[in-house]
Amino acid sequence: MPAAAFKSVRALALFHDMADANFDRLTKAAYLQRFPAHVQLIEEGGAADFLHVVVEGCVELFASHNGRDTTMALVHPVSTFILAATLKDRPYLMSARTTMPGQILMIPSADIRTMLEIDPGFARAMVVELASCYRNVVKELKNQKLRTSVERVANYLIRQQKRHPGMEFALPVEKRALASLLGMTPENLSRAFGALRSHGVEVDGPMVRLTDIEALSAMARPNPLIDDFSS
Repeated sequence: MPAAAFKSVRALALFHDMADANFDRLTKAAYLQRFPAHVQLIEEGGAADFLHVVVEGCVELFASHNGRDTTMALVHPVSTFILAATLKDRPYLMSARTTMPGQILMIPSADIRTMLEIDPGFARAMVVELASCYRNVVKELKNQKLRTSVERVANYLIRQQKRHPGMEFALPVEKRALASLLGMTPENLSRAFGALRSHGVEVDGPMVRLTDIEALSAMARPNPLIDDFSS
């Protein structure tokens, strides 16, 4: 693994407190691969053979049923997916595909479960990571149930702006997938963007420009108990 990728993965809270020898053992058995955009990495219902770490790029998690599909989450660097299936040795509940070119580190699930047994620092970090995943699911449910579609879009844009310097950025996925992620149709997403023009939001294709972040925040009323996915 290149030194930069090794360092970024090692810095993840999940691996930070592992013994050096155990982390070296994990990474020597792992595969770091570069993928183009729109490549399916895992399939819903498939065996959880690997824990995936997004080192570069972006990954869309999605699910399908009865001819319908929905976007469940977007995974940005540097973070893992889907940890629970790896730990429980159960089928994936979601599929995953790249939304842009990137690098994915794949660590064999059997090695993850072995380290859970022998490395106390890794075991403690695993508990914290799963607790964080649970809290983020609760926050997303609150976002879906307590906000209008326009409010969900506004708060999503505010969160994206914090990820990028300046007030202009590209949406990380197609608008169809973004609408699904936010629990609405593409038509509703288009209407929401239109409603936000008066609050300083300009949209041109995939590019978003925020001209009045104070007006947008006043309308969106961001709440750390919903919008802070880091705690």
